[in-house]
Amino acid sequence: LARAAPQLQELLLSGNRLRALPGGLLPPAGSPAPFPLLSRLDAADNEVAELGADIAALPALKSLDVANNQLRELPAALADCPRLKEANFRGNQLRDKRLEKMVNGCQTKAILEYLRAGGRGKGKVENAREEVRKKKREKQQKKDNGDVEQDEVEEASKLLVKVLHVSENPAPLVVKVSPGVKDVRAFIVCCVLKGVNLKPGNALKKFLTMQTKLHEDICEKRTVATIATHDLQLVKAPLTYDVQPPDELKIMPLGRKEIKAKDLLHQLQLEAEEQRKQKKRQNISGLHKYLQLLDGKDNYPCLVDAEGAVISFPPITNSDKTKIRKETRDLFLEVTSDTSLQICKDVMDTLILKIAELNRSTLENKEGSGSDMELDALCGSGNLNLPLVVEQVRVVDMDGNLKVLYPSKTDLATVSSLLTVIR
Repeated sequence: LARAAPQLQELLLSGNRLRALPGGLLPPAGSPAPFPLLSRLDAADNEVAELGADIAALPALKSLDVANNQLRELPAALADCPRLKEANFRGNQLRDKRLEKMVNGCQTKAILEYLRAGGRGKGKVENAREEVRKKKREKQQKKDNGDVEQDEVEEASKLLVKVLHVSENPAPLVVKVSPGVKDVRAFIVCCVLKGVNLKPGNALKKFLTMQTKLHEDICEKRTVATIATHDLQLVKAPLTYDVQPPDELKIMPLGRKEIKAKDLLHQLQLEAEEQRKQKKRQNISGLHKYLQLLDGKDNYPCLVDAEGAVISFPPITNSDKTKIRKETRDLFLEVTSDTSLQICKDVMDTLILKIAELNRSTLENKEGSGSDMELDALCGSGNLNLPLVVEQVRVVDMDGNLKVLYPSKTDLATVSSLLTVIR
């Protein structure tokens, strides 16, 4: 490590059960920086118990990921890292519960400001609730006086989405596509969406209901496209969009045990017949409506993770392995179709808009809670208008040639009247 020091720019140490960062990486304060070019340090999913103040000895550090470790405190010296722009501290049981809340809901800048101010009870924190109340009073006053121009109100009410380009992302997600999908279900568009909040009340239930409605409406009962949503933290990249024979494709469907695709379809068919008899109806409900979409196919489409597990079997079901939970903050979104690429993009545009609307609604309904008001003030989101971040995902062929990049410059245009996209 020492020999590579002057040139080292990225150090990836995640998932190694490390109890501490390697010796010599962070020298005592005052010593010359041994890694002058190190801009990315990824030590997530280890057992690191302490992050020392000497972290500031990395002058070029831009991206720090120490998620899912055993940190109890974050050093104030993090605020002295001159170039630190992205930091992930999630999944650590921090003593300062306010700080723990911030690392799950705020941008890096707000977290560093909090650490710079000395943490609990200091700086911005002291008057957080009063700040929120003050902003609400001022806003109401302006409305009463008629000072706010209509176009300003409309612009402020727009939902914000920030696009993170592949070139700016230290670890962009890539999906490889096998040639076999061409004859089965040729088109796929993917992206990552970060910063959703599904914890309060029935937010998760609303999210799932929204997805069902999109399948019924814009996806035309899944006949033109199918949506799949996954918890990004549970997705093991890289991913491959592939085909497998019905008696080989295995998946753990939502709420069921692992089963072969052929047996799953047979099981669903029997359930549909039974349901029809019991209710004495002609109509079929639930997943059973989509079984005919695979009629006559020798192979079935599937999205496979790095461990060989099928996480999606369109148009039938997702896998329980990557199921969305209340704790989910970051999503991997996937839209597939056997009709056209443009339909995939249009559906994805609408899906992002609907998630942004749900997120805004959830935040507004939370505003009455003291601790959440305080967090909004800490994060600098008095108007509850922090952008969701959409990370571009490249879909490539097996040789690495680009097939689709979403969102590109022309994407999200269909929802531009309701969405402000920061590119």
